[in-house]
Amino acid sequence: MSLAIFDLDNTLLGGDSDYLWGKFLVEKALVDPVLYEQENQRFYDEYKAGTLDIYDFLKFSLAPLSEHSVDTLSDLHREFMHNKINSIWLPKAEELLNKHRQNDDFLLIITATNHFVTAPIAKKLGVDDIIATMPEQKNNQYTGRVTGIPCFQDGKVERLSIWLQENNYSLYDSYFYSDSINDLPLLLKVTHPVAVDPDVQLKKYATEHDWPIVSLRD
Repeated sequence: MSLAIFDLDNTLLGGDSDYLWGKFLVEKALVDPVLYEQENQRFYDEYKAGTLDIYDFLKFSLAPLSEHSVDTLSDLHREFMHNKINSIWLPKAEELLNKHRQNDDFLLIITATNHFVTAPIAKKLGVDDIIATMPEQKNNQYTGRVTGIPCFQDGKVERLSIWLQENNYSLYDSYFYSDSINDLPLLLKVTHPVAVDPDVQLKKYATEHDWPIVSLRD
């Protein structure tokens, strides 16, 4: 059984769930609308440029989770899925996942976006497992802090290495699909790297190294 690994935002989804969660919070008036919108955009621009300080971003993005009960957050997430995620759903992404299912591959999402935001999306996509940045919880309440290694850039490689050991898998004949230059460290580790609707930097690298470039949005 080969491992088929997928980035989530702007790869399997036609947008960024982390950024859209911030937009959703603004629209629900759960955060300062001017300041939060400004910072949300700034961090998203830095991510796309490959200059994001992940710890600064997580301090910002995880803080709202600490202000609500898990039950309230669960209700909010259901609304978020309906209002934001459904509109960026990609039928071709589901077709790609089904292709790997038919090959009996193990389907794994690996994403920098936190587990609270992404786990329900991964469940809807029907993948076998997800590795995501983990927000800390104590006494069934989010603290606003991150726990463990953020699943970002080289952190994705570290988190995947731990997962491989714990689950008795290897990267032999493995695939990784991503849109972002931030994922280059992991793309270089797999057997079959694939650029999906790539950003400018990743498209250039993929072209120079004869990697497949595909679109799930056509």
